[in-house]
Amino acid sequence: MGDTPAGPSSPRRRHRARGPRRLLPALLLGVLALGAWAGSSMAAWNQAPPSAERPLPTGKAPATGRPGTELPFDMPSTRALRASGRLVFAHYFTPYPLSLDNRPAREDYYTRNYLTRHGEKGKHQRYGGLLRDRPLPVAPRSGNWELANLRQEVRTARAAGLDGFTVDILSLSGRNWERVNLLLDAAHAEDPGFRIMLMPDMTSLRADPATLAARLAQLGRHPAAHRLPDGRLVVSPFKAEAKTPAWWSRTLSALERRHATRTAFVPLFLDLAGNAERFAPMSHGFSEWGSRSHTSQSGATADIRLAHRLGKIWMQPVSVQDARPNQGIYDEAGNTATLRASWGHAIDDGADWVQLTTWNDYSEGSHFAPSLRHGHAYLDLSSYYLTRFKTGQWPRIVRDTVYLTSRAQFAGAKPAPGAQRLTMRPRPGSAEPRDTVEVLTFLTAPATVHTFNGGQRASHRAPAGVHPRLLPLRRGFSAATVERGTAVTAEASARHQVRDRIDVQDLQYYAVTSGRPGAGGWSGD
Repeated sequence: MGDTPAGPSSPRRRHRARGPRRLLPALLLGVLALGAWAGSSMAAWNQAPPSAERPLPTGKAPATGRPGTELPFDMPSTRALRASGRLVFAHYFTPYPLSLDNRPAREDYYTRNYLTRHGEKGKHQRYGGLLRDRPLPVAPRSGNWELANLRQEVRTARAAGLDGFTVDILSLSGRNWERVNLLLDAAHAEDPGFRIMLMPDMTSLRADPATLAARLAQLGRHPAAHRLPDGRLVVSPFKAEAKTPAWWSRTLSALERRHATRTAFVPLFLDLAGNAERFAPMSHGFSEWGSRSHTSQSGATADIRLAHRLGKIWMQPVSVQDARPNQGIYDEAGNTATLRASWGHAIDDGADWVQLTTWNDYSEGSHFAPSLRHGHAYLDLSSYYLTRFKTGQWPRIVRDTVYLTSRAQFAGAKPAPGAQRLTMRPRPGSAEPRDTVEVLTFLTAPATVHTFNGGQRASHRAPAGVHPRLLPLRRGFSAATVERGTAVTAEASARHQVRDRIDVQDLQYYAVTSGRPGAGGWSGD
């Protein structure tokens, strides 16, 4: 792979379970500084002139972005959240750590090879580049920079309320394998209570039962490996149905007989209904990858009931969105509707664990991790529902907060001739594409919300609590301001400009939050 750390240019394919069911000043300066390197990789995607004056903050909202004020509620302590017994993990994809080569963002591997269609000797030109987003850049570090960066990711996840990562084990050797081991080290060094659940990826592993058992036992000896209170090592293979129950029985038996490792088997299926009964006798619990379309979430209720009827715990998938340029598919997430609905099922239908799918798979556009395009917005939003899932009580909203989401282009926009031969289409069973701006407010009391959308201004009355408001997507910028009486209490302004002439497709929903003004979301405009 040359200077490529571990084959991230060919991430494994995933599919839904089934059809339609299925900040700080320094950070602000860092985001602005990225404009210097964007011209070579991203700015060329958006060459149309502005259609409307970009809205600017009024300056009347109270200062936010200070530690502890990023969220609309006061986050409980890590100790209080962990006392609940309900666990929340995020799926960690080893090909996309914070940095791949410890170089400045303007010249690092993401910029040179993944965010441009000319990267890796043009291998991604057919679909306009491998990625449309990247982790928030980090400065080069001295010493063991990979471990330091992984420790930073653990801190970020813990601060959001997560209990650990489910680590995607793509191979049993090489750089991705090394990162799995390093992630275990980072978790234990940063927080001995942060857990790493082992998730062998059966779409890429080709090991026999004895070899896989030996490798899982090796990882399982690490103190950060996730075990149940009775000491059993949790093994949760991705696409478990790629192997038969008999094959897995040999693997689990080898773990116990040869390596003295008792296991709790929690298979993750792409087809739960077709495999639950077959795998039930050997399983502690079930999970599935789930749907990323906002109209295909209702099946989760039946899935959870099936798992519980069979006496198994259920790990509910919670997602933001899904857009895969290199596979030519995407799901219509409906702004934050998929995120809110999938969390709703975890809460209302009695899931035992949750897996955020994913933490950092940028090739799917499914990431919760802080990124260049949406900062911390999706992770912050998720923390609200996570707190309800864990504590059983909805957090009290103590700060007006606005989350603003939209795409940077219209769903039907066509790439420039010759710029992208493989274009994304809705996955079969996905909702119909829509062009909307969502203003999602968390309010302590009713207030007036003023919106600026592609040069048009409007106002609406929003109630206390959580309230989504949809506006048509228009060319230009969008913004929202919360006003109560004569006071502006929150405001958010999109950092991308919606254009009707594009170079390549970028069908992810961008997000900004008033809780972190200036943090992420930069688009190269």
